[in-house]
Amino acid sequence: MNTQKLKAKRAERRRYRVRKALYGTPTKPRLSVHRSNLHIAAQLIDDLNGVTVASASSQGKASGLKHGANVAAAKAVGAKLAEAAKAKGVTEAAFDRGGFRFHGRIAALALAATEAGLVCTNVEKTKAKLAGGGEKKAAPAPADKKAAKPKPEGGAKKEAKK
Repeated sequence: MNTQKLKAKRAERRRYRVRKALYGTPTKPRLSVHRSNLHIAAQLIDDLNGVTVASASSQGKASGLKHGANVAAAKAVGAKLAEAAKAKGVTEAAFDRGGFRFHGRIAALALAATEAGLVCTNVEKTKAKLAGGGEKKAAPAPADKKAAKPKPEGGAKKEAKK
């Protein structure tokens, strides 16, 4: 199969896997995020009625951003979306990362929206996870039932054969 088609198919599978557990309602809409190489966009979706409640994007002159593909732009979009949600009376949302890893711009958007008043993630838990992201605990060595025999030195086998 063509590598681009395979990549798109895998991304589609990830999107469906993430989305099957989420459902937006009028009181708690789904916060759907789309990330491209140049911009980031987010919208609050009421799946029950099939309506977009609020949206924000880094694209266009109205955004006031010079570059739309960085963490600062994601934070600005998250804050702008939270403002629009507050105006509509929405205070919490179900976060739909849309097949993207919760890292970098996606995490920055979610944290900015939460800090601006639209609760969609646990801030303390997320910040702790992002701060200690690279550190993994080493698994303890399995305890052997038999005691390991000391290995003879390299010359011991040669002497035994003579």
